[in-house]
Parts: sequence; C-alpha cells; structure tokens
Amino acid sequence: MIEVEHLSKIYGSTAAIQDVDFSVETGEILGFLGPNGAGKTTTMRILTGYIPATTGTAKISGYDVHEQSMEVRRRIGYLPENPPLYPDMTVEGFLMFVARIKGVAAGDRASRVKWSMERCQLEEKRKVLIRKLSKGYKQRVGIAQAIVHDPPAIILDEPTVGLDPKQIIEVRHLIKSLAGEHTIILSTHILPEVSMTCDRVAIINKGKVVATDTPDNLMSQLTESGGYELEVSGDIERIKPLLAEIEGVSKITIKENLKDDQSNHHLVHITADLNIEPGREIAALIIQQGLALYEMRRTRPSLEDVFLNLITEESAVVNNQ
Repeated sequence: MIEVEHLSKIYGSTAAIQDVDFSVETGEILGFLGPNGAGKTTTMRILTGYIPATTGTAKISGYDVHEQSMEVRRRIGYLPENPPLYPDMTVEGFLMFVARIKGVAAGDRASRVKWSMERCQLEEKRKVLIRKLSKGYKQRVGIAQAIVHDPPAIILDEPTVGLDPKQIIEVRHLIKSLAGEHTIILSTHILPEVSMTCDRVAIINKGKVVATDTPDNLMSQLTESGGYELEVSGDIERIKPLLAEIEGVSKITIKENLKDDQSNHHLVHITADLNIEPGREIAALIIQQGLALYEMRRTRPSLEDVFLNLITEESAVVNNQ
C-alpha cells in the first residue's frame, strides 16, 4: 500500500532525512518512531505531497507522490501535528466543508460526515463550535477530517501530543479501530504509543531508518537487558564469582546502595539469557551464602530498551566516522 525507497531531503548542506526505506502493508498500522528532530515530520510531509523529496521515491496505492500528487491526495487522510481546523465552524459544518473539498459526491456527503462523527464519537458535539471544544475533541475532529472521504491510507503525525491520559487512551482505541479498513502510519516519539497501537515499527534517528520490525521481534533481538533485579542485604561482592558460574548468568551489576549508611543493602541486576531461567539457582545461592533476599523479579527488554540501544549505536557509528 505504501512504499518508500531511498528517500532523502536535503536543505542546503543539511540532510533532514537520508536514504529512508520502509513499506506498509494494506490494513497495517506502522509506528514511525524517533526522537524529536529525527526526520519524522519531514517524511510525513513528503508522503502527503506537502514538500518534494530531494531524491528517492514514495508511492501510495501504486501512485508516485510527486509525479501523481493529486491521485495520491485522493487516497490519503492526513492529520498534521496541529490539526487544520476552522474554530468558528461547527463540527458538522466543518466536516461537510472538508468532504466537499475532498471530492465526496454531494449525495454521499451527509452519510460520510455522519460515519466519520460516529467513528470519532463526535455525534453529541456536531452543533458545537470547534473553538469551544477541548483539546481531545479537537484532535478527534482532526482525525474525522482525515477519514471523512474514506481514504485507503491515513497518516497521523503525533496524534496524541498535548492530550491528557484519558484522552490519549481514547485516541489510541480510535486509531486501532481504523486498522484493517485503512492502512495507517502513526508518527510519534512516545514509546507506549507504538507498543500499544502498532503492528510494526520503523525507528528513525538523525534522518536514517535504523530498524524496521514488529515490536516483539525487535525486543527479542535485545537479550542483554533481560535478567533479574534483586534487592539484597549482605556482602554481594563476595559471592559475585559464585553467581557468575550459574548457567545462563552473563553479567552482574550492583546498581546502587539502597541506604545512606554502610549496611550493604543493594539493588543488583543480573543479566541472563532470555532462553534460560536460572532464577531458582540464583535465589538458592544467595540464601545459602547468608545474604538476605528481600525481592527478586524477572526483567525483560522493553521497546524503550530497544529504542535507546539502537539510537545509541547509531550515534556511536556517526561519531566514529
């Protein structure tokens, strides 16, 4: 449905994005994840025909976004970071206006507007002026204008920015409900947004895509952060060599002293192979050696671990060049 190949955008001597490649299958939600300034918005603007690429190609439903811009625009719905709303129009009036300029047939406009309001739970606000709506409802109107012409592809740039926790959850549920019928790119720097909403993730850093995969596959590639976190009291340094001999244990880190005095009350992280469960042996050894074990829990890599690991590696490569 969406294909991006070797896409670059250069401003003078500065590359906003470089050789970006990714694709999105029909009905899929792709999370386009990266820190602020990574190139997310530049990529979204190229895909929507707002700005041209310097090099490379992007196609939506088989149409080139530069060569066949009008065909592409008929097939996409776009929510920029700041929703393009007219504050002195009512919700229904604004959506009727958008439906008309997006080419919805006159006989279908009322039903399309009604459908988009129902999907975004705006029926009760249909006669309310947009300027009187809360931030969350304005964001819903922004999504409604993006889908009112029933486009096959929807591009959402930071759709939950500035919302409160309840509004964020509501918008996430709305986005997930659109999947299947629509192909969605969700641009964000918020990690939970991706893990809770998206089927696949493309991570971009400093203008380059550094990884593309499902959240689960990305996390399975990062084994070093998995292991156990323990709260113990006693001479942990003395038994570190014994712990290191346990099968599956690869690293032992004393993270901090949990008390200000010299009580040897420590938080300890033991890195272990995710395919081996040496927890019983670790706990037994600590107790046998006379240390107090207050708490022990299994830790596994999160999407945040993957994200930080990838952008740190990419920064190290750039700095060494």
